[in-house]
Amino acid sequence: MKIHGNVVWITGASSGIGESLVYEMDKRGAKIIISARRLSVLEEVKARCQNQENIKVLPLDLEETSVLDSKVTEAISLFGKVDILVNNGGLSQRSLAKDTKISVDERLMKINYIGSVALAKCLLPHMLSNKIGQIVTVSSMVGKFGTPMRSSYAATKHALHGFMDSLRAEVASEGLTVTLVCPGFVSTNVSLNALTGDGKAQGTMDNQTKSGIDPKKFAILMANAIEFNKREVYIAGFKEKFGLYVNRFFPSLFHRLIRKMAVT
Repeated sequence: MKIHGNVVWITGASSGIGESLVYEMDKRGAKIIISARRLSVLEEVKARCQNQENIKVLPLDLEETSVLDSKVTEAISLFGKVDILVNNGGLSQRSLAKDTKISVDERLMKINYIGSVALAKCLLPHMLSNKIGQIVTVSSMVGKFGTPMRSSYAATKHALHGFMDSLRAEVASEGLTVTLVCPGFVSTNVSLNALTGDGKAQGTMDNQTKSGIDPKKFAILMANAIEFNKREVYIAGFKEKFGLYVNRFFPSLFHRLIRKMAVT
């Protein structure tokens, strides 16, 4: 799936990975639909793009699943089609399972899993009729293994992997591809906005997040993975990738190590 000249719809485009990906896609000549909840911030992102005539703003709240059908219709009308959907919108978590209200689990599942899946399902008929399209979903390394302080968040990402793996198998013969992107620690505001046990934002920057991958570098690697139609890609530091390897081949050792690893 070439990026140049194709229509890319990016959710969670107002900050972090999503915002950096907008700028990278803009450099590569894509036509871009940018979505997030705050219209004013999206307009600021658009203003920083090189080719503003190729950027369309479409405010979107993934919690409002009842309006996603109409949002998809609106998105298609902006450029006449959508070639690549990047499901990037979401929230993280910083709390022990014993301290986390079930309402927090419900909200994270509604945004991270239900919202992304609902949007993909609404857009799927359009892509199937065109016999081409790519659904890209930003998961996490904790979509591959759970860590302390992320029980609810990890559950949403594991769920995304199950759905997207099944979807990939279903649409392979129809000309569509599905890409899962698994970030490790990326230097964004994700920990500032992460939900604590009572549902409030943490409001502080984690040390691991602060020292994570530069989102601009991340966006380049992610855009490359999209162009090469990668099935699943891990964009993370050595520690996170090492954890993935150990968990796969030495699970007992991993479960001893993860108890002591710094995750905030």
